[in-house]
Amino acid sequence: MRRPFIAIPLISSLLAGCATNDLGDPRELTKTEQGALIGAAGGAVLGAVINKKNRGKGALIGAIGGGLAGTAVGHYMDKQQKDLELQLQPEIQRGEITLDKRASDNALLVRMTSTTGFDNLSAVLKPGYLATLDKISRVLNQYGKTTVTVIGHTDSLGTHADNQALSEQRARAVLDHFASQKVNALRLDAYGRGETEPRADNATEAGRQLNRRVELWVVPVVEEKPATSPSTPGVTGA
Repeated sequence: MRRPFIAIPLISSLLAGCATNDLGDPRELTKTEQGALIGAAGGAVLGAVINKKNRGKGALIGAIGGGLAGTAVGHYMDKQQKDLELQLQPEIQRGEITLDKRASDNALLVRMTSTTGFDNLSAVLKPGYLATLDKISRVLNQYGKTTVTVIGHTDSLGTHADNQALSEQRARAVLDHFASQKVNALRLDAYGRGETEPRADNATEAGRQLNRRVELWVVPVVEEKPATSPSTPGVTGA
């Protein structure tokens, strides 16, 4: 079972800080958010709160002030994509980041290469990478009606177990930085894929560099349609 990664020491600092509204303005954490974080400190590291199965429901939907609906979903994600492209234009031009939109659900995929992210066999964020993550954080805070899943990947060098652990550590480092920049913790999730999903051939160094990466899936929180009661045969309205 995949489990999200959020550092427990971070929870107390999050409770002391502020979240942001959909315009990126600071606000105090709601009782729902505080309760979720406090409960996580004594339990399964926010697993019950930000597990993918619970997204769009419960604490998350309340924390972001409701989900998106209808044509607003595509418009909202188009605007977010344009703002990310504007902020990340230097990184995109240098080939350090690619940004794509999935047509089926309007999700945004941000791929970040190992060029500026991490040293080999390290999960420590490079200073240049922090500046890029800060740009992304500002956009994420502006568009609060999304969830953000951080996925770490490695090349095939080393053992499967070591690569899996390293990919998880890298994903966690990025997630923790987002949380430190006031991205609502209820929106965040992270896990590692090790070497199991390569983008390129691991037989070459160029290919391995492409495979050593972190990906962000930015997914809109869509308002759930209310369930309709089945009609009773033979019964008509008054």
